[in-house]
Amino acid sequence: MKFLDQVKIYVKAGDGGSGSPSFRREKFIEFGGPDGGDGGKGGSVILVSERNLNTLIDFRYQQHFKAERGRDGAGKNKTGRGGENLYLKVPVGTQVFEEDNKTMIFDFKEENDEFVAAIGGKGGFGNTRFKSSTNRAPKKFTKGAIGEEFWMWLQLKTIADIGIIGLPNAGKSSLLASLTSATPKIANYKFTTLNPNLGVAMYDDKEITLADIPGLIEGAHQGTGLGIKFLKHIERCKALLHLIDISENNLPNSYLQVRDEMGKYSSELLKKKEIIVFNKIDLIDEDEIKERIRDFEKITNKSAFTTSTLDKKSVSDIKSMLLNYVS
Repeated sequence: MKFLDQVKIYVKAGDGGSGSPSFRREKFIEFGGPDGGDGGKGGSVILVSERNLNTLIDFRYQQHFKAERGRDGAGKNKTGRGGENLYLKVPVGTQVFEEDNKTMIFDFKEENDEFVAAIGGKGGFGNTRFKSSTNRAPKKFTKGAIGEEFWMWLQLKTIADIGIIGLPNAGKSSLLASLTSATPKIANYKFTTLNPNLGVAMYDDKEITLADIPGLIEGAHQGTGLGIKFLKHIERCKALLHLIDISENNLPNSYLQVRDEMGKYSSELLKKKEIIVFNKIDLIDEDEIKERIRDFEKITNKSAFTTSTLDKKSVSDIKSMLLNYVS
């Protein structure tokens, strides 16, 4: 499924039905009178969050959405049927913005949250409403109100317990595939994930939602590479797993480069809980691993762990460790 995290849509609520100007005409009834019913209310357009969705791709090929119009009133004081509400499903983590794409009006943080994007128009009054002691045969009736209509932007910010970050080719997709049942694209040549991938890891009957964030390069906060488009997905994560390829020539630099881009985008990202993991330890010998970790911790004053996606025990240890960062 193609990933889409921003889309502009048009929503139009249903207009209200018109009231009826009907007069009663029945056999053997000497005096008639007004019996026009009210119009029905137009349907509203309502957005509902759904946890099983992780992209806005459904809105790519259809951007216009219109709820049903209310039915007109009828004689015998019959009120018109109200229009059906139109429900649109969006992923949890979706934010709704006005047409300027800057003013946020709603944020879907939980499953089954609802937001009425456009309210249906009220039904008009039938002539019965205008009957009085001085006006026994009113011909007046009103038309239904126009339903609201808007252009709006939907932006998706992935919600996950753990966001897996790092430079391209650090092995983030491989780790996600090892920890969960997700099946991201993995290759034996250098390339970077183009879209965030989500997966759920189970450990001691507890769920941990992980997101593989596309690799960040220098200048990402200014839009270089995939840049800002995916930096925003890190904002929602409760904690970050910073994955580093231990075979890199300068491990502290690899770590600080990603941290620098995050800080330039938002200083709040640097306050998140972080676990640093060196990956691909199967590529170098044990003594060199210890030396590289010792040098890294000395320069950065940060503790680091090691793993290999080929070692089931180390992957299981990572799962256990992650529970402490999301509880």
